[in-house]
Amino acid sequence: FTSDFDFEVHTYNSFPHSSGIASSASGMSALALCLTSIKETLGLEVLDFFQVASEAARLGSGSGSRSIYGPLAAWGTHAEIDGSSEHYAVKFKDVDTVFTTFQDTILLIDKGEKTVSSTAGHALMDGHPYAESRFIQAHENQSLLLTAMLDGDLETFGEVVESEALTLHSMMMTSLPYFVLMKPQTLEVINAIWRFRKATGNPVYFTLDAGANVHVLYPKSHKEIILKFIDEELRTFCKDGSYLCDEVGFGPMKLNEHDLD
Repeated sequence: FTSDFDFEVHTYNSFPHSSGIASSASGMSALALCLTSIKETLGLEVLDFFQVASEAARLGSGSGSRSIYGPLAAWGTHAEIDGSSEHYAVKFKDVDTVFTTFQDTILLIDKGEKTVSSTAGHALMDGHPYAESRFIQAHENQSLLLTAMLDGDLETFGEVVESEALTLHSMMMTSLPYFVLMKPQTLEVINAIWRFRKATGNPVYFTLDAGANVHVLYPKSHKEIILKFIDEELRTFCKDGSYLCDEVGFGPMKLNEHDLD
């Protein structure tokens, strides 16, 4: 139906865009939800509102398909997830309660735009010599994560998440043309997290999107001690000492006009 209309879109991000912290996911999911709402308002058939919105978001951003839902969602066909699909994401609920309030503190190593966009990076996976084995590994790791999240197994969860982050960047470094999105400060943070975890036993882990910024993951029960660690040892590696505190949320909310004033 979009071909029958002209749209003027006004969008705003409360965090740096195109820097590896999922601005495309939030943007495309919001746009898809707006378009699906318009479709519904026009009286056009919308059999499953969120599924339709998720499939629309996927056209602009694969991770955007997941951002339709909260608190947790899965994208991609998997035998262990009912209703899962390559075309849209589904809500995912089978997790231990520790993961329903999990914390994500994003260390802003670099606020600028990435030297290689996610779109260009995805294109380089076509014909990548390790692509096929990587897809197999990712599928196996998803199974490990599903079990770990159901059982509340933080150690396995963290191990898989960190491995996935490093594997993502290794694929970039072994593509043609090859490229590196991590910065020296990224590696400093990773090594500091490893040292802190080994020394204290605290369940703190990291992950990376396609960029230099580091996501520090930990259970809410450890928030005070981990934020203290971040302020004392990690903040120095952040651009202007900046970081964002986030956590598992409840998904997008529809705003009224007065909410935007």
